[in-house]
Amino acid sequence: MVLFADLKKEYLSISEELNFNILRVLNSGFYVLGEEVKKFEEDFSKYMGTNYAVGVNSGSDALFLALKSIGIGKGDEVITVSHTFISTVDAIIRNGAKPVFVDISPDTYCIDVSKIEEKITEKTKAILPVHLYGHPVDMDPICKLKEDYGLYVIEDACQAHGAEYNGKKAGSIGDMGCFSFYPTKNLGAYGDGGAVVTDNEELKEKMVQMRNYGQSEKYHHDFVGINSRLDELQAVILQTKLKHLDGWIESRRKNAEIYTELLQDSDIITPVEKRFAKHVYHLYVIRSKKRDHLKKKLLKSNIHTQIHYPVPVHKQKAYSNWNGLNLEITDQVCSEILSLPLHPWMDCEEILKVANCLNRG
Repeated sequence: MVLFADLKKEYLSISEELNFNILRVLNSGFYVLGEEVKKFEEDFSKYMGTNYAVGVNSGSDALFLALKSIGIGKGDEVITVSHTFISTVDAIIRNGAKPVFVDISPDTYCIDVSKIEEKITEKTKAILPVHLYGHPVDMDPICKLKEDYGLYVIEDACQAHGAEYNGKKAGSIGDMGCFSFYPTKNLGAYGDGGAVVTDNEELKEKMVQMRNYGQSEKYHHDFVGINSRLDELQAVILQTKLKHLDGWIESRRKNAEIYTELLQDSDIITPVEKRFAKHVYHLYVIRSKKRDHLKKKLLKSNIHTQIHYPVPVHKQKAYSNWNGLNLEITDQVCSEILSLPLHPWMDCEEILKVANCLNRG
């Protein structure tokens, strides 16, 4: 059997170090917003090359609170994509704003930056690009639009831990960058977790208060916030894993390279890596007009795959106001994509098994 991900192998590879750190937290008797969260925030901001990081409950909350911190609300428009995990758009809706969808590029599956400007109106307040699957968005054109139109840029980097754009970490380029530490992410907790990174001290301070009921000091609430706190156990798990992240990324990149080489003579479209990018392969996503056939065939060989994502946001029942949108590339891609098993602990034999099955059609 070839598993899509193998969190047990990940755990076993660092179990001694991880168990020691977890027990240290349990023995401390302090479990919420303590020294471990502070330490992880310092470590992660240093890794990202930003001034600040703020730990929160999830990637979904990171997006929601980042938009809230810049004052996104009723009557505002936020430009983003429909080909993403639902939390990207959910964060906009929950803040009372309107998502404005732009189609994606057919090669990276990220936002087509050439189509953003035509969507900007007097109501546009922010652009929310998604660094999808581990490949960064082309950020220079977006940063130019930010300057030209006076917009905020909030990066959804929930799938892009360690990815780089022209040598800078994805998530460190706009006003704020949002991360998820869901267990299957390149840097994952053992439960939910998230963070927002920024160089802006004022936005950082807002995030710190908003994640803890808008509290400036104990029982003093300056504005309405929520309970979205990264706990001490998850923080120490993330501290431990962060030390290994770059090594795990290199293993992902090597495994992706093997896949691409083995599939090069087939009619399957394999992932690209743009010159400006360092792809970290959170997911290895292929395309084929025979996607459903291939998925069933792989499963018969005990090879587990997934589809990220089969139904774009604008076609979801919950977002029926946008069901009539024409996003041609998004719709086509969603009918053809297939995520193959890829993680740092895959061996060549497993990759070869997957590739041989695909090559036989």
